[in-house]
Amino acid sequence: MILRLSGVSVRRGGRTLLGPIDWSIGPGDRWVVFGPNGSGKTTLVHVASTYLWPTSGTVEVLGETIGRVDARELRRRVGYAGAGLEAAIDPGLTALDVVVTARHAALGPWWHTYSDADRARARDLLTAIGVGDLAERTFGQLSTGERRRVQIARALMPAPELLILDEPGASLDLGAREALVRDLGGLAAAPTPRAIVLVTHHVEEIPAGFGHGLVLSAGRVVAAGPIDDTLTGPVISEAFGLPISVERTNGRFRAWMDEGRG
Repeated sequence: MILRLSGVSVRRGGRTLLGPIDWSIGPGDRWVVFGPNGSGKTTLVHVASTYLWPTSGTVEVLGETIGRVDARELRRRVGYAGAGLEAAIDPGLTALDVVVTARHAALGPWWHTYSDADRARARDLLTAIGVGDLAERTFGQLSTGERRRVQIARALMPAPELLILDEPGASLDLGAREALVRDLGGLAAAPTPRAIVLVTHHVEEIPAGFGHGLVLSAGRVVAAGPIDDTLTGPVISEAFGLPISVERTNGRFRAWMDEGRG
């Protein structure tokens, strides 16, 4: 099992942000975590990536139980990219340094030594994700789409067994989004990482190759399972509190508000 959450809840200031929730991810799974803003998606993946301890429940990641293992060591096996991490990256670092620092789960290159092989791997990952020509450009000079791609390369640097992508398509224009969706589809088709979790609140951002869906609303699970059973009009309508219709064509989803159903 790659990930297992059992009875997990997160409460802050007397308010329940998530749960209770049970969720399991197996080897080879590609999951989409979907729901409206404030539904608990980011809280969930912060728990799954070991950056947030739950208030109650048990979290098992890659065979280790959180609270009984050094989370810093476990994070080397989990790749994570998200807006929160992007804000913590020094804009003066080159794209290459942003990627290579993930070798030691660091945010800067000053406290560790990196080999030529490390730097070569970082360049290869930047090239694979479509930004190899930006390796020497500073992170702060990159567009939003370019920064998202650098983050994904960074998340892949330690060859993670579990990859978590928290809204990688947020704020991208149509062209950048479609290019990213295409490349994420290629990543989903590869044998590694062993499991991938993609967080989004737009069905159009879901690449082909993702086979499972977890739909959240107000911190609770509305549906979980095969993507064709979970990303449906009735389920998404319940999650958003609106009459939503959904269709899937050639592996891609689209959704719209169906006022005739209101």
